[in-house]
Amino acid sequence: MWDINLVYREKLQATYNRLYEKKAILQQSRPLPKIALQKIQEALSIEWTYNTNSIEGNTLSLRETQMVLQEGITVKGKSLREHFEAKNHETALKRLYKMVENKQVLDAKSILELHSYVLRSIEDDYAGRLRNGGVRIAGANFLPPNAQKVSDLLDELVEFVGQNPLQLNSIELATIFHHKLVWIHPFFDGNGRTVRLAMNLELMQEGFPPAIILTNDRKKYYEALNQANKGDYFKLSLLMAQALERTLNIYLNAMPGSDDNYREISNLVKEESLPYSQEYISLLARQGKIDAYKEGRNWLTTKQAIEDYRLKRERNR
Repeated sequence: MWDINLVYREKLQATYNRLYEKKAILQQSRPLPKIALQKIQEALSIEWTYNTNSIEGNTLSLRETQMVLQEGITVKGKSLREHFEAKNHETALKRLYKMVENKQVLDAKSILELHSYVLRSIEDDYAGRLRNGGVRIAGANFLPPNAQKVSDLLDELVEFVGQNPLQLNSIELATIFHHKLVWIHPFFDGNGRTVRLAMNLELMQEGFPPAIILTNDRKKYYEALNQANKGDYFKLSLLMAQALERTLNIYLNAMPGSDDNYREISNLVKEESLPYSQEYISLLARQGKIDAYKEGRNWLTTKQAIEDYRLKRERNR
């Protein structure tokens, strides 16, 4: 059941190596200044809540999400459910950080606990409980398993993650877990938000910052999940790696003395003498072949990342 096709690995090995190098730099620099760490976590919590809820159809904007969470404002024209979804996710995030601090392992109990926060005051009868009936997912290319199998499948998945029989790296393991939990679809509602929380529990326990899937990548995200249903994990693995690189860069840029100069590719091309066109550099960023990350719809990279890619190509010729 958990047989995994690993043909994608070779394409992403350089990306994984780069992410582990960045994690090592981050760990060597800890503890980060307390005020800087607090500001990053506050900003990421708002971004994470906005993006994960927006992927599921919540219409609160990023600014409105910030107003609800930090200022306690009720946004006119937005439903009570949308407000609850924002507040609930913030509460779930606080619990997640506490789980990481307490080194709580990823298991069925922790997944159910996170789900209970996600649906609190929205669907109290189902919050923290596995589904007991069938479900269908609009736009998906699969039918989730029978409800009677859900509990056993969840236990098998948790065991797979704990034992890691394929010796996957932490990023790969979190990606496979992410997809398989979506496939099991253990709840009537709140699956996506809970999956993205639980997946990050696995990553953060291994010393990574959270990987936040952006709402601008919603279509790409669902397409990647559908490809994974067919056994092709490349697109989902790449998307996860890019999401993780973004937050790694956010933390690294907050380090004292950081001199990383990430700029939008269009501006970089205008201001620097580069060996490639804007279109080609953007393609390299989207394919994960250079150190780059996404803000909104724009890709950012550095002149050094492009130079590193050029030198690597020359060595491989």
